Amino acid sequence: MSKYFNITFFKELFQFKNSSRSEKAKKNIVILFLLQVFNFLTLMAIVPLTLNYLGKTDYGIWLTLASILNWLINLDFGLGNGLRNKLAEAFALNDIKLARFYISTAYAVFTIGIAAAFIIYVTIHGLLNWGNILQAPDGYTSLLNSLVLYVIILFLVHFLLKLIASVINADQRPALNGGLSLIINTITLIGIYLLSKYAQPSLTLFGLVSSGIPVLVFFIASIILFGGYFRNISPSLKYVNLEYSSSLVKLGMQFFVIQISSLIVFTSGNIIITQLYGPKSVVTYNIAYKYFYMVPLVFNVVLAPFWSAFTEAYVKKEYNWIKNSIRKLIIIWVLLSFLAVLMVTISNFVYEIWVGPQVKVPYVLSITCGVFVIIANWNNIFAYFINGVGKVRIQLFYSIFTALLNIPLSILLAKYFGLGITGIMIATNCCLIFGSFLFPFQYHKIINNTARGVWNK
Repeated sequence: MSKYFNITFFKELFQFKNSSRSEKAKKNIVILFLLQVFNFLTLMAIVPLTLNYLGKTDYGIWLTLASILNWLINLDFGLGNGLRNKLAEAFALNDIKLARFYISTAYAVFTIGIAAAFIIYVTIHGLLNWGNILQAPDGYTSLLNSLVLYVIILFLVHFLLKLIASVINADQRPALNGGLSLIINTITLIGIYLLSKYAQPSLTLFGLVSSGIPVLVFFIASIILFGGYFRNISPSLKYVNLEYSSSLVKLGMQFFVIQISSLIVFTSGNIIITQLYGPKSVVTYNIAYKYFYMVPLVFNVVLAPFWSAFTEAYVKKEYNWIKNSIRKLIIIWVLLSFLAVLMVTISNFVYEIWVGPQVKVPYVLSITCGVFVIIANWNNIFAYFINGVGKVRIQLFYSIFTALLNIPLSILLAKYFGLGITGIMIATNCCLIFGSFLFPFQYHKIINNTARGVWNK
């Protein structure tokens, strides 16, 4: 009986075809949670392995470079999120032909954009000195200039291939994206381990391995999915219609500005620290950040199915389902906030076991990181709803405001108030706190049909 129950349970767990919206959300959460446990362990294992392989200086340089490149991989001009919303609407209306128009047009527009970006970068590449940009020691300039060119090519290809993730999310299958992330992180871990065993420390080899593996995984995934499950909506030249690009771009450009602003707030810390204190201090900041990353990682598992689910429910005017979902998400947020507090209290003990004595993390930095994940999780509950229904104008203005505030405030607190790298995280928290009141207010106006003007755009 037990064996039968287990087989039945797992068979139903991976069966999405005839599931309701709530059932899909629950299944995605369960699968994503299982995947993210291993994902988190893999990410944690990568840190000390990379630190031992590259050393503190090279690892700090890579972390800063990766922050800049992550700007690139997320700056998809909002097309990824725009495609996700438009596809979710098409799926809600069961309009497969419309979905194929959106997918084909998005891939075509994105290919043109990537080609243009490559030409622009190659044109200015010779004018850049990446050694100075990354505050690297003398003798790194030639190495970094060559490495960055190779890595940017890989990241641009990654751009295009990652559109499959938007298709998967629109179909309310974020667990599949979680599986792809685990595959990428696992292969990366194996690759770094093999480098540490059989190769001399090399920032170039490490960069190519770290950047090339996601490209390979998304390429294979795209071939398999568009040749199988997504065959009926696979991109095709005959379905490219630039008339559909306007709606994608209009919504996408708003997401684009929000993405840029979010990247400034969330990832500029590494660059500011490098400029003020050098690349070694970036390692300390990132150890604390990655330790607390577990909390939003878990919450994002819960949130992942809801963006496109909110889109579908809003199109179908199922407002009670949305309200019930928000209430449940708030309960989960409270529980994870207690976890964040616990993680602060035991942080020094965990750092000692995790990375040893070579990196010392100030306790006050751990406190500010704990506050950061609590605020960020709260904001994301309502941001996912707002993004899902496409009413992002307020979020657009807010994100521009925080982007303009974050860098000068970070420098002011870190350098002139003497708070060091902790001041960077305090500045980020100050920027996020405004959204904690603004986003819930807009949600209540939208869900109660009282949103007017900019609140409904």
